[in-house]
Amino acid sequence: MDTFTHDGLQFEVVDGGPTDGDVVVLLHGYPQDATAWNGVVPHLHGAGLRTLALQQRGYSTDSRPGPVSEYRIDKLVGDVLALLDAAGVDRAHVVGHDWGGSVAWALAASHPGRVASLVVLSTPHPTALRRALLRGDQVRRSWYVLAYQLPWLPEQLMARFVRRGGLVRTGLPADHARAYAEKLGQARHMRGAIHWYRAALRPSGGLLARGAGDGEVSVPTTYVWGCRDPFLGRDAAEGSGEHVTGDYRFVEVQTGHWLPERKPELVAEEILRRAVGE
Repeated sequence: MDTFTHDGLQFEVVDGGPTDGDVVVLLHGYPQDATAWNGVVPHLHGAGLRTLALQQRGYSTDSRPGPVSEYRIDKLVGDVLALLDAAGVDRAHVVGHDWGGSVAWALAASHPGRVASLVVLSTPHPTALRRALLRGDQVRRSWYVLAYQLPWLPEQLMARFVRRGGLVRTGLPADHARAYAEKLGQARHMRGAIHWYRAALRPSGGLLARGAGDGEVSVPTTYVWGCRDPFLGRDAAEGSGEHVTGDYRFVEVQTGHWLPERKPELVAEEILRRAVGE
């Protein structure tokens, strides 16, 4: 499958690997796209797994709703459920990075029957993240979330930032930085991605609002965190396991934020540990 429809939107999906293999859903973050997983998927396909890499809401021409309210957590989780339904998949191994990790946490907490295992990269459990915002240096690391609440200006500045290769300065490999700039290098294309941040703090359904994705996670879970991540600190990372009642594995890596692009072999290894027991 190349596309599916949900909520009046048409989503792109990169479907690869054996069609009869167990399914791994891959959820990218900001300001990435489905190509973030290009280094990961060959390892999964080689192990007999099928991958569905979703181009998330706000990142494709036909799935960029205008209102900020269209980026609530229930909408984002609903997109993944619609993907599973469109693919005819009852349960899948779910992997998310950055904002995709937030969606993955929420999906596993609210619909555990649809999630065979969970692998989250970089992003702490939402409750652990909110707690960390009240102490330590997480507020300093997350200052930009407040800046993104401004109208109009953030998408202008961030579109220029990615066009000029600014993501390379954050540790992202240059080839990925160029690919993401092609998709989000114009303000009108960046707006949907920025809306994730605007919606995140909304009291009703925001990704960072109290009650959003707060439930305990009962499915087998691996959380991978780069200790040099400039955006997400240790307090929230180490506290995430307190919200998992299923089998839990915490992996600390000596690297930064961009785990799918920088450490694809390691990411694939952790997915395979959950999906096929390697």
